[in-house]
Amino acid sequence: AVLHAHRVWVDSGGRDGMRANLSGCDLSGANLEGECLALAKLMNASLAGANLIGADLSGANLAGADLSRAELNVANLTNARLSE
Repeated sequence: AVLHAHRVWVDSGGRDGMRANLSGCDLSGANLEGECLALAKLMNASLAGANLIGADLSGANLAGADLSRAELNVANLTNARLSE
């Protein structure tokens, strides 16, 4: 539900849906392949071992996030914030 609302938010330029705030969430091992997480708030989230292949993380705030062992092949990290 959160990811769907976020995709609607991105696709509508912020007019509809809701920006995903997954800060501090434990998404370890999650299958997020191909998901739209552009501009999402993922500060201090655990994405350890997550499948992020082909995910759109452009402009996402990943400051403090644990990306150890995450699969990031062909993920879009353009303008993503990776440090505090």
